[in-house]
Amino acid sequence: MMSFQESPVVSGDAAVDGNSDSVLSQKTNFQVMPNGKADTAEPKEAPAFNSPPKPPRCLPELGGAAEVLPPEEHKAVPLSTSNLATTLAPAKELWSSSRDKAVRLRMENSGPGSETPMTIHQMFLETVEWCGDKPALVSKTDGRWVTLTWREYYEECRTAAKSFLKLGLERFHGVGILGFNSPEWFISDVGCIFAGGLATGIYTTNSPEACQYVAANCEADVLVVENQKQLDKILKVKGQLPHLKAIIQYKGELQQKAPFLYTWAEFMKLGEDVSNEQLNAVIDSLRSNECCSLIYTSGTTGNPKGVMLSHDNISWTARTVFKMINENYGEEVLVSYLPLSHVAAQMIDIWGCMSLGGTIYFADPDALKGSLVNTLKEVRPTGFLGVPRVWEKMQEKMKAAGSKASPLKKRLADWAKSVGLQYNYSVMNGENAVPWGFMLSNNLVFKRVRAGLGLDRCTFCCTGAAPITKDTLEYFMSLNIPVKELYGMSESSGPHTVSINQYRIGSCGKVMPGCKTKLDHPDEDGNGEICFWGRHVFMGYLNMPDKTVEALDEDGWLHSGDLGKHDKDDFLYITGRIKELIITAGGENIPPVPIEDAVKTEVPIISNAMLIGDKLKFLSMMLTLKCEMDDNGEPTDDLSPEVLDFCQQHGVKSTKVSEVLANKEPAIYKAIQEGMERVNARSTSNAQKVQKWIVLGRDFSVVGGELGPTLKLRRPVVVKMYQDEINELYTAAAEQQ
Repeated sequence: MMSFQESPVVSGDAAVDGNSDSVLSQKTNFQVMPNGKADTAEPKEAPAFNSPPKPPRCLPELGGAAEVLPPEEHKAVPLSTSNLATTLAPAKELWSSSRDKAVRLRMENSGPGSETPMTIHQMFLETVEWCGDKPALVSKTDGRWVTLTWREYYEECRTAAKSFLKLGLERFHGVGILGFNSPEWFISDVGCIFAGGLATGIYTTNSPEACQYVAANCEADVLVVENQKQLDKILKVKGQLPHLKAIIQYKGELQQKAPFLYTWAEFMKLGEDVSNEQLNAVIDSLRSNECCSLIYTSGTTGNPKGVMLSHDNISWTARTVFKMINENYGEEVLVSYLPLSHVAAQMIDIWGCMSLGGTIYFADPDALKGSLVNTLKEVRPTGFLGVPRVWEKMQEKMKAAGSKASPLKKRLADWAKSVGLQYNYSVMNGENAVPWGFMLSNNLVFKRVRAGLGLDRCTFCCTGAAPITKDTLEYFMSLNIPVKELYGMSESSGPHTVSINQYRIGSCGKVMPGCKTKLDHPDEDGNGEICFWGRHVFMGYLNMPDKTVEALDEDGWLHSGDLGKHDKDDFLYITGRIKELIITAGGENIPPVPIEDAVKTEVPIISNAMLIGDKLKFLSMMLTLKCEMDDNGEPTDDLSPEVLDFCQQHGVKSTKVSEVLANKEPAIYKAIQEGMERVNARSTSNAQKVQKWIVLGRDFSVVGGELGPTLKLRRPVVVKMYQDEINELYTAAAEQQ
């Protein structure tokens, strides 16, 4: 395969061979956090992550516990992992909302959770030492795959880091990255971290205003954009970004000239006069308990929150999860296609692959529009994460193809799938009983299906980011493709429970080694709020101390807002959601309240609006018209004076809700549609646009059960009451496609 770029080995290769002479003072005590309490303890022997390699997968001997240095002692952080010693920045608190403030790590005394902390740079060097000449990043240029080895990738990140420093990237300031997955995305992210910045992904579907909020919040000194389309968004809001010094476009030619605009090639040459010693000094100053990355996620209301992740959050989580997948370096092959601004994609594609020394292939930008399967068939990955909508699309296409098969082939496929489901339930339950006909089914059906999907080499197929239906899980189990669920959140650096080695259908798995789950205030059935503890728990929300203390209790437990319970084997099941957050089938997290409020503002004749879309393909909305209430507080059929005024102004003769619905009054329906379109025009992404709506025949009320005593919408109750109407909305939409 061709090299991605001819890149000579950086002179001053101290970063690789460990001959750095930079010196830093470190005044810190190493805090250990046993059993979920914020106590201080002396460090114990910290184990390496793995036993000796076979071939090398384990860390080199880590030299015991993370080093404790007295205030008067000065010691450099080694740039080679052969004799790794890690120092931590001084910290007293478990959390912080300040970009430059370190936190105490939730260390265990021994066993999982007590491993030596590492910076991103140290983790990268570990991989370079073992896998330097193995392929790291593979992308298509003019129809041909081009490759960066791990050593070349590392050198490119150093080059980018120098250029960021040349552009004036300040410590703990952001580098925003806005574009589809590519080597440049990875290099910008890691290079920013090497240079002491905060790597910040921005969704490509964001509006200019949403981009502005994120870039301003992270104090972005530099923005890296994919193309002219994304550049135009930034140029519209550039005047509202006081810290912005430069914009880099990594695909296509610049259509305009400006002192602050750079092509990728220009950017990568900018730092040529920045010395290795200067960069090494910055790299040496990085501490694993300091922030290096921001993941922006929406809460139930208000602006997005910047989830602060430390070096240790990322490196510890990546090494912990991915050593469960494969003990050996350089064997895994993955495809990058999910948005890298999402924690799941970033943890798997950038950090997980780095911890494994694996190879990432980049899908085409239209992957989710149909080209993904072509990439999968060409690459044949060894592992694959699909959000539920990806698995559902595969299921829909295979069912459609199967419906055209001959009666004989249909009977054969149905028989094989029944055998496959029986076998995989047996494996799931630990029985491993092979039913009669399995080998025949495997040869005639299962192997062909896996090859047709490009999953014939996959040893793990996972789903996450949103709930998935039992029907879809059983469909793939019947084809001998067990899809295993992961559960977590941005605030837990991605995963908290995993289903890699053991799984139960409908469960999101067991807690990761070194982490703990607590169910807060459980009810009589054992359902309680799921709380997390471990080194994967985030530092805090950037500039939001109040939101941070809402998420983290006084003992440092992260409250998820989700309800769950354990079975007798400690598998976790999600049973509800405390927080008002819609997660679509595509994995988009959407706060409903701002959208609902916007609709009611745009269309004043609307009384209540409730957004629908949890586990569904798109958003829809149920609306009620303002009406008169009787003495008991129950809604009547009579329209309110405000609605009657609207009717008179628009020539509508109806005076009752039932009449409006029976006639589908054009003026009223047009007003609602136009208001909806105005709201959609302000959406931060296409996923947040309301595609269908329905007017209900009765308003919501406390007496009716739709509203609580404080008039808060009781969403689960409303969904249950109007399930038929919801089903009709989505069935009609499916038939129109």
